[in-house]
Amino acid sequence: MKKTRFSIDQIIRILAEAETPGNSVASVARKYGIVEQTI
Repeated sequence: MKKTRFSIDQIIRILAEAETPGNSVASVARKYGIVEQTI
């Protein structure tokens, strides 16, 4: 598997999406191809 690096802006956007009511951390992690524990 290729290691993906996210920019600071992308990381902030991903974290904000995970915090949004109605979104689960698991679904956001799956969407971006990262493990749930990373979030």
